[in-house]
Amino acid sequence: MFHFRAIFHILGLLMILNGIFMASILPVSWVQESGDFNDILISAAISANLGAAIWFLTRKTRRELSKRDGYLVVTFGWIILGLTGAVPFLLNGAITSVPSAIFETFSGYTTTGASILNDIESLPAGLMLWRSMTQWIGGMGIIVLTIALLPLFGVGGVELFMAEAPGPSSGKIHPKITDTAKRLWIIYVLLTAFEAVLLRLAGMSWLDATNHSFTTMSTGGFSTKNASIAAFNSPQIEYIITTFMLVGGINFSMLYFIVKGVFHKIVDNEEFKTYLGIVLVFTVAITAVLWGSTDRGWEESFRHAIFQVVTIVTTTGFSTSNYAAWAPFAYMLILFLMFTGGSAGSTSGGLKILRHLIILKNGYIEFKRLLHPRGIIPVRINGKSVEQKTVYNVLAFFFIYLFVFIIGALVLTAFGHDIVTSAGASIACLGNIGPGIGDVDPTQNFSFFSDGAKLFLSFLMLLGRLELFTVLIILTPAFWKNV
Repeated sequence: MFHFRAIFHILGLLMILNGIFMASILPVSWVQESGDFNDILISAAISANLGAAIWFLTRKTRRELSKRDGYLVVTFGWIILGLTGAVPFLLNGAITSVPSAIFETFSGYTTTGASILNDIESLPAGLMLWRSMTQWIGGMGIIVLTIALLPLFGVGGVELFMAEAPGPSSGKIHPKITDTAKRLWIIYVLLTAFEAVLLRLAGMSWLDATNHSFTTMSTGGFSTKNASIAAFNSPQIEYIITTFMLVGGINFSMLYFIVKGVFHKIVDNEEFKTYLGIVLVFTVAITAVLWGSTDRGWEESFRHAIFQVVTIVTTTGFSTSNYAAWAPFAYMLILFLMFTGGSAGSTSGGLKILRHLIILKNGYIEFKRLLHPRGIIPVRINGKSVEQKTVYNVLAFFFIYLFVFIIGALVLTAFGHDIVTSAGASIACLGNIGPGIGDVDPTQNFSFFSDGAKLFLSFLMLLGRLELFTVLIILTPAFWKNV
């Protein structure tokens, strides 16, 4: 049976935390005199007070969450965050349509980076920072932050972490799940602060530096400029952001081992080496194409190539160049990267490199099994056998992912959009990438979609961020049996 009291207790806590994060923007709004102070204050009060009421009414719960409870908390937690996070935009009038506001905030919390705003630079400073903060919250997952606090309220958090953790393996780095969450968040906060300082030294204002550090470490891609990172016209800024996007796409367990000096775990990690190999190979190939087909020099060709390769493979979504205008071969390489994704256990979206490794290794082993039908030949990652049920899970995820992508594109064509744009928007939102192809390439946005299409794309973002199963499982009859 479901423990609804415990579920609502945690959802109330999430709303309180969301209100606190909103309130943290108020000093910036006050100092900048951006005219959105009251809107943010009222929104923070609504979220925090409503959450506090729910939390108080369910405070006497002491039940451990089941796995099914975890799925409900995570799914509905993200929906509630998306809805409450949209309130400041609506109160201010920066976004007047409810579906558009929901799209923008879902794009934030899911770290997709797709936007319906035609003039980002006209946003008040407070709302601009809140927009970026939604990505920073969603990057590591406010659910994980909540897990670190749950013991204070007598509710276990393992089930939440398993439902929230990106990729087929969460990479638990400490025996206690709450300590794992705390360590991940400490690394996340320190890296964000470090990047902000570097961007400030590179010439950004503190406000721009803070916004972009929030959306880089979360691999989200929201920018304060209409032209994204290209607006700064600074190679130094581009290299800094490229570096931190690359870091954001690494399994945070690996970053923890780097901090601890346990380098052999990094050197021996197949996914980490594959991740860097993909970035290197695609960067070299696209650099050669840009240098040979444009008037760019080697350095400029390399800079644009590595920036776009990293921003797509990590599903960040920043842009310094319109890849849709590149030579067909380079453009096709970018499209291929849209189906790659970063490392499992990172803030990136997409299929994840670890899944690709498991699928490729299993495919190769099938040839061996044909030659040796009686042999027991397991799939190995990092020298360890992968359980067969994990292999089946990865294969199922891969085919469901492609199926949802196709259905997504089909639904968008039913809304009247062309095939290229529909496919581009579907993979951009499902993969939490941001820019796509067709009418949603890096030079354009999603404002032209109808309200119904925006809500559908918001659903795709949620599916992608919570990796399909977490959301889809609650839509199955079996999930609700024996309630």
